[in-house]
Amino acid sequence: MYKYCLYTFLTFIFFISCSTNKKYPTSKAEVLSYEQSDGRLKVMMNGVEIWGHQYEVMVPPAGVNPAFARSGFNHPVKTPSGKLLTWIQAPDHYHHYGIWNPWTHVQYDGDTLDFWNLNGKQGTVKWEAFTSIKKQKNGLSYEAVHDHVRLRKSEETALVEKQGILIEPISKDEYLVNFDSYYECGTDKAFKILEYRYAGFGWRCTQEWNKDNSMVLTSKNIERKGADGTRAKWILVQGTLGDGYGGILMMSDPSNYNHVPNEGEPIRIWPENSNGRGDMFANFSPTKNMDWLLEPGKKYHLGYKLLVFDGKYDFDMAEAAYNKYLATNK
Repeated sequence: MYKYCLYTFLTFIFFISCSTNKKYPTSKAEVLSYEQSDGRLKVMMNGVEIWGHQYEVMVPPAGVNPAFARSGFNHPVKTPSGKLLTWIQAPDHYHHYGIWNPWTHVQYDGDTLDFWNLNGKQGTVKWEAFTSIKKQKNGLSYEAVHDHVRLRKSEETALVEKQGILIEPISKDEYLVNFDSYYECGTDKAFKILEYRYAGFGWRCTQEWNKDNSMVLTSKNIERKGADGTRAKWILVQGTLGDGYGGILMMSDPSNYNHVPNEGEPIRIWPENSNGRGDMFANFSPTKNMDWLLEPGKKYHLGYKLLVFDGKYDFDMAEAAYNKYLATNK
């Protein structure tokens, strides 16, 4: 019962924000629809599935440690034309799940737990419920509750996360995902996220990309080679997709923990030699260089926006988009 006391308050806050008039235009020509099938919530744009939210447990391939199974992640994520941008259960990292946001090193109840690397069987994240799915004037919104569950010693929900997702069509070639996570401790024990080189909001990019057919650029105009460990307001990742091109502009909300004004949030970017071919992973990691204490009885928030597109972006376009969708969306 404790974790569900959040629902009324957070539902009110989230839908007030969803219904606020935006200072940027959205497209009324693009039609959003949804259905629940194949274990996930499917969001379609003009009949093409562009966003999936997995609510059933996804088991790993036969012969792989069953500890890698989990729910509560986003896949497939596609461009408006249907080109795949995410990868789950990659053979090099079976615990990678498209766009997802677990914590890696957490001090909880006298123990240190890992909710990211599932094979350790210390912790996991479980989809709990959809509390709302609604068509909005400017798009489609839904709320999902995820439990961050301790597995070691005894199973216990250590952290309750309520995700508020709003998907808005911008044009036939672009849509915007507003991704808000609201956190509260699941018990009367603190949830202390310890400094570590990766954790939080991550994207395992499509299997199609490597160092030769994709690129990274940050808000400091830093390319992939020098990006890891820097700060960024936004991360642009794009590349070849079949006979086309596309990607995602990931944007960090200025109100996020450890987001420094005009500098941004710490990031993790895989090096160009990842897995021998330059596989790509991008991560906003607020605890990359400092701890974050979440105390019982308090509420916390992290917000990100994803501009998903067909075509190519450059630095000026990305900076303009950040200012358009973040600075004016208050």
